[in-house]
Amino acid sequence: MVGLCPSALPGRAAERPSGYVFIMLLFLLSVLAVGLMVAYPVWRTQIQREKEDELIFRGKQYVEAIRLYQLKNPGRRPKSLKELYEGKFLRRLFPDPMVPTGSWNIILQAAQPRARQNSAPQEVIIAPAADLDSLNNPFIIGVVSSSSAKSFKLYNDKDSYDQWLFYFGQDPNKSPSIITIKTKSGEAP
Repeated sequence: MVGLCPSALPGRAAERPSGYVFIMLLFLLSVLAVGLMVAYPVWRTQIQREKEDELIFRGKQYVEAIRLYQLKNPGRRPKSLKELYEGKFLRRLFPDPMVPTGSWNIILQAAQPRARQNSAPQEVIIAPAADLDSLNNPFIIGVVSSSSAKSFKLYNDKDSYDQWLFYFGQDPNKSPSIITIKTKSGEAP
């Protein structure tokens, strides 16, 4: 029996203290839990910043689609976002990344523009996309998020997503006055 360790001999139990593996496992799990508690807020902030960047990208895509629509159809504006997609001005209908439903609020021009008016609208109407059917001849000029959450970034000196306006003819130095249309349920969008 040369070369065998004592615990390998028949009838002899392993002579090591019990419970060390369990204690080491508990220690590793607690270190992992503390690490996750530290990493979660950083991870959540990073996800939120990426959503903000995506909101800006998608909003500008709608503005560009409306611009192209107007170039092809002078004096007209789309009646719905779906019209932009069907006319091949958008690759796809982008959902609002800041809300789980993905539904945008739509920016409408308050008054019909005069011919050759190049200045930004002084007054805009914001209505939920779901209520466009109930409006008489909507004049869509852009989109805005339906989320009223505070942002990490400032966009055109605004710190709330529902104030980040993306519309055709926008002047970042001038904020238009905003008229909000109530939803069918009676709440402001």
